[in-house]
Amino acid sequence: MSNINGNVRELSPGQREELLRVLKARFEKNMDRHKDIKWAKVQAKLEANIEKSWSLNEMERTGGEPDVVGYDEKTDEYIFYDCSAESPKGRRSICYDREALESRKENRPESNVIDMAVTMGIELLTEEQYRELQKLGSFDMKTSSWVKTPVNIRKLGGAIFGDRRYDTVFVYHNGAESYYAARGFRGSLRV
Repeated sequence: MSNINGNVRELSPGQREELLRVLKARFEKNMDRHKDIKWAKVQAKLEANIEKSWSLNEMERTGGEPDVVGYDEKTDEYIFYDCSAESPKGRRSICYDREALESRKENRPESNVIDMAVTMGIELLTEEQYRELQKLGSFDMKTSSWVKTPVNIRKLGGAIFGDRRYDTVFVYHNGAESYYAARGFRGSLRV
């Protein structure tokens, strides 16, 4: 399987085995995130959809610590979110999208959220999903994470992000071209 750049998006059997080991250990350590879900069923689904392993591995490689947060009965899919305590380290210091990146005359970041998520094969968390994640624990206590921005806000040059401060989840705005060392993004993947 190849991505849009023609790069191979497949893990070796050893890499898949290591990823499954890491995901299983995290799953068992954080049972409160996925009550009533059995690891054996998640693993069977992962083994039947090995192309999704590459995306999960990218989530892991960039510091997202993906974990199962739900199951969609209608589509028969398990839902993974990035569950790292802080915004994933390998996805920080990036602006919101390509338009924002190209609008910067100098000091351009290396990438942008939207292109990076597409390349990884994941979806950017929406504001609703970000708030759901925050019900499972305390995330982004020192960092912040870009979230999927409504078209009307983006058309006006803005983008939104979330964080947790003072035991409260805040969603706020910034210019889409801005980027900070403490702001990344969190994604989701359905398997």
